[in-house]
Amino acid sequence: MSTHRHDGLVCTDHFFDAPLDHDRPGGGSIRVYAREVVAAGRENAGLPRLLWLQGGPGILAERPNAAGAWLRRALRNHRVVLLDQRGTGRSTPADRHSLAELPDPAEYLTHFRADSIVRDAELLRRGLQGEEPWAVLGQSFGGFCTVGYLGLAPEGLTRAMIAGGLPSLTAHADEVYRAAYRRTLRQNERFFARYPEDQHLADAVAAHLAENEELLPGGERLTVRRFQTAGLTFGTSRGFDSLHYLLETAFTGGRRPRLSDAFLRGMDGIASFATAPLYAVLHEAVYAQGPRPTAWSAHRVREEFPEFGYAGSRPVRFTGEMIYPWLFDEDPALVPLKATAEALAARTGWPALYDPERLAANTVPTAAAVYYDDMFVDREMSLETAAAIRGLRPWVTNAHAHDGVKADPAVFDRLEAMVGGEL
Repeated sequence: MSTHRHDGLVCTDHFFDAPLDHDRPGGGSIRVYAREVVAAGRENAGLPRLLWLQGGPGILAERPNAAGAWLRRALRNHRVVLLDQRGTGRSTPADRHSLAELPDPAEYLTHFRADSIVRDAELLRRGLQGEEPWAVLGQSFGGFCTVGYLGLAPEGLTRAMIAGGLPSLTAHADEVYRAAYRRTLRQNERFFARYPEDQHLADAVAAHLAENEELLPGGERLTVRRFQTAGLTFGTSRGFDSLHYLLETAFTGGRRPRLSDAFLRGMDGIASFATAPLYAVLHEAVYAQGPRPTAWSAHRVREEFPEFGYAGSRPVRFTGEMIYPWLFDEDPALVPLKATAEALAARTGWPALYDPERLAANTVPTAAAVYYDDMFVDREMSLETAAAIRGLRPWVTNAHAHDGVKADPAVFDRLEAMVGGEL
């Protein structure tokens, strides 16, 4: 265990061993990491711990030097625990290198969903404070994990806060992505209404890519369909503006039309999964429950929405939080993981992630921010789940995008007041 100080924070590293499969404790283990953060001078103040569960899947916990607005506000009254969910950051990373060494990487990754993350959190809690429960704040996929926590180990929680992360308890991935495409179309409409001139520019980029080879910094070709994935940015508070300013840099000023190095570098930052390969590999698996496979749900459901097809005569529409099988042919970080992704897409008999009966009997004070125009998590599905969790207090707001708790500390303030009975 090591500790360091910076910028008014005291950060302590914690490592612990967890079973790969919590149902088979003797079947191998992985190393899991968490960073505990407390405000300098308050190390001995007896502050209760708050567990932060990051969005994802497959994205490491925020680092203190770049954490969202919620962290400094939370540190007023808590010691904050930032858990690198298994496979991410310093928790036995899973990527194209490490997974290639395994005999069955797909089977291995079946143990990297919300249920396993919750059990890891419980091991960490007991290691840090015995049977004393703690609070949890889950954002996006971290909210999915929090709902799982309420059903799997509610005795470990004093209170639960969820920001843009109430999943459907029963929906198949097809239903999830069908609703997601509708929301993404609406976000396209809003984007091009804000920046009408960008429609011509986006169409020009797509037409250029259809006829010319342009290479991303990693050496692979930027295709039209991969360019369309830039709509992933639409779900955040500054996403419209960031894509607009990137499109401004699209073309160079030379005689021959070319895409600029600045634009290609920016697109690489959006379109590459090098920093979060598990996000792509596990994205559909986090919705999988029961006998039906996901079977590349986002790819199949896209056929129901011809607006996203590129034919040259139709205006470009950007896609959002969808993972496609062709990404495992075009993204160098994913190419070695294609067989693994195919096996997970074909897998049947997934165990349940949520316990409706225990959720219906919930006694843990729980509050959830439901963002009215959330591109990533469906509002109506979220409200159905809110109604199914006893005592959960939903806060529906159109003042924030999906990353509201990271962008505005007032979101954390309100959730904390709600679970504390102050609102």
